[in-house]
Amino acid sequence: MALRRVVVTGLGAITPLGNTVAAYWDGLSRGVSGAGPITRFDASKFKTRFACEVKGYNADNFFERKEGRKLDLFSQFAVVAADQAIAEAGLADGAVNKDRVGVIWGSGIGGLRTFQEECVAFAKGDGTPRFNPFFIPKMIADIASGHISMKHGFRGPNFVTVSACASSSNSIIDAFNYIRLGYADVIVTGGSEAAVTEAGIGGFNALKALSERNDAAETASRPYDKDRDGFVLGEGAGALILEDLEHAKARGAKIYAEVLGGGMSADAYHLTAPDPEGNGVMLVLNMALRDAGITPADVDYINTHGTSTPLGDGAEVKAIQKVFGDAIYDLNISSTKSMTGHLLGGAGAIEAVASILAMEHSLVPPTINHFTDDPELDPRLNFTFNQAQQREVNIVLSNTFGFGGHNTSVVFGKLRD
Repeated sequence: MALRRVVVTGLGAITPLGNTVAAYWDGLSRGVSGAGPITRFDASKFKTRFACEVKGYNADNFFERKEGRKLDLFSQFAVVAADQAIAEAGLADGAVNKDRVGVIWGSGIGGLRTFQEECVAFAKGDGTPRFNPFFIPKMIADIASGHISMKHGFRGPNFVTVSACASSSNSIIDAFNYIRLGYADVIVTGGSEAAVTEAGIGGFNALKALSERNDAAETASRPYDKDRDGFVLGEGAGALILEDLEHAKARGAKIYAEVLGGGMSADAYHLTAPDPEGNGVMLVLNMALRDAGITPADVDYINTHGTSTPLGDGAEVKAIQKVFGDAIYDLNISSTKSMTGHLLGGAGAIEAVASILAMEHSLVPPTINHFTDDPELDPRLNFTFNQAQQREVNIVLSNTFGFGGHNTSVVFGKLRD
C-alpha cells in the first residue's frame, strides 16, 4: 500500500508570547522573553517565583461562563488554539466529511489545577467526600481531544498521547501516521499544558529542575549558556491541522508545509536525566531522517529541545553532532524555549508551529539570553544566539524529549512536487 503524503493546512497558538499565531511569531522573531513574576498564585515562599504565563487571557472571551467552569485551563487552551487552526484551515464551515476528521492531542499532565484544588479542599474538610461532579472530567488528560471533537462534531480517531514533555510531538507523529495509513483524511493535532500551579512549581523545584534566578526572570531561560541553571515553566497550547495532500488540494486549502517524517525512541536510562552518551537521541534522529528520506545535509534548521538544564542541553548537542557530522556546521540551531519557557506536554506543538513559520518567513528564531559561552560546546556551531537570522529554510527538524526517556523528532519541509 502506498503511503499518503501529509501536509499542514492550519495553525493555532496561545503562548506566553501572544495568543494568536501572528502574535506568537512576532515575539519569536523579535527575541522577546515571555518570563515574569507568577500571577496565578502567591509564590513568595517558593524557590522559583516566576514563569512564562499566558498573558491577557480571559476565558469569558471564548466560553460561556457555565461552559468554561467545566474545563480546566489546559483544556481551555486546547480548544482556543484548535479553534484558530480549524478556522484558518476552513474546516469550520462543514465542507469535510466529519467521519474522516480526527483529533489527536498531547498533554503531559492534564488538569493539574483541578486535581490540586479538589484534593486541597477535601484535605481541609472534615473527611466527608464533597467532590465536584466535574472533577474527573476536568482533570483527565484525554478530555482535551474530547472537547475539541464534541465542539466540531469530528468523529474520526480521537485520543491524547501522554509522554511527558514529548507528548505533543508524539501526537503529531501519530496524526501523521494515521493519515498516511488512510485511517483519516484530516486530524487536528497539537498539545496544551497549564501547570503553573503550586503543585507544578513546587514539584519541579523539588526535582531541582527549575531555574531559580528570581532577580533576573526575563533572562533565566539560557539554553547553551555556561551558567544555565534549569528550565522556566511555561503554559499554553499549539495546534496544527494535518491533512492528506490530495484531500487538501481538492478543497483548495492553503498548505503551510509537508510532514516528511518522524522518529520515536527511548533512552532506557533514567527517570529524569538524559543518557549522557546520547544513544536514544541518536537513534531518534536517525529514525526521523530515514523516515523522511533525507540526509543530514538536507536539514537547514533544528529546533532543539534545549530546555536550559545543565545536563540536557549538552547531551542533545553532542548527539546531534554524532549524527550530523560536518553537516552540522551548515545549519542553524536554536531553542525557542529561551523565549516561551518549557510548556511540558505542549512544547512540541508550539515548537512545531515555530518550525513551520521559520520556513514560511525564511527566518530562524533566536536562542536569546546568551551571555557566556559553554566551553563544553563546540564554538563552531551556529546556535542563533540573541538575534534571529535570515536564511532560506526548506527542511526543519524539531526535537522534543521527556522525563522517562521519551524521545521524538519530527521533520517538516516545504511542499515538494
